[in-house]
Amino acid sequence: MPLFMDVHNMDGGVSCDAVRDAHAKDVAIQGDHGVNYKSYWVSEAEGKIFCLVEAPDAETAARVHRDAHGLEADEIYEVIEGS
Repeated sequence: MPLFMDVHNMDGGVSCDAVRDAHAKDVAIQGDHGVNYKSYWVSEAEGKIFCLVEAPDAETAARVHRDAHGLEADEIYEVIEGS
């Protein structure tokens, strides 16, 4: 299944606690969409969130965020994991 990295740009910063809660909401419904949110990274001061997800396509990955909590990514890139 394709692998995607999405990027969220949050004006004013973001807390790790808020991102953890949003990620839990993604995980709770991801199976309904055939998606696997694998991990995420946060830069609190910069207001950046990066999510790594296996999904059939970028739109399906975005739909999980939209349905789970409404915080859609600003950018989504298909990526290949290096070794």
